[in-house]
Amino acid sequence: MRLNTLKPADGARKERTRVGRGIGSGLGKTAGRGHKGSFARAGKGKIKAGFEGGQMPMQRRLPKIGFRSPIAKDTAEVLLYQLDKLDGTIDLAALRAAKLVPSTAKKVKIVKKGELTKKLVIKGIATTAGAKAAIEAAGGSIEA
Repeated sequence: MRLNTLKPADGARKERTRVGRGIGSGLGKTAGRGHKGSFARAGKGKIKAGFEGGQMPMQRRLPKIGFRSPIAKDTAEVLLYQLDKLDGTIDLAALRAAKLVPSTAKKVKIVKKGELTKKLVIKGIATTAGAKAAIEAAGGSIEA
């Protein structure tokens, strides 16, 4: 085998159809474009996505719903009873290590749900008023 003898397999490459080359070709005269209209004219055959011939398009007929917060991926919340599994000082790194918050979280807030039985020291994490009272009632403390 030599580089100068290489050629594609039979049927792998198909010649393009040459339109507008007489009636014998089957694609003469209008060249497969039909009669008149925007698609028959040069450079005019594009319609924008969603266009429905002048009828109100689907994306405008349907109501706008929902909202996706851009800060939702940066924030996380931890429930009080989940902190019961941890010991000692709790900060953002400790919560990430315990897989209680995703690694993408930049801010965390502790929410009161469930009971806390351990004495914990919370560092640099926001808490709700109820969670703060529950942590202090269990003998723990919160440091800013």
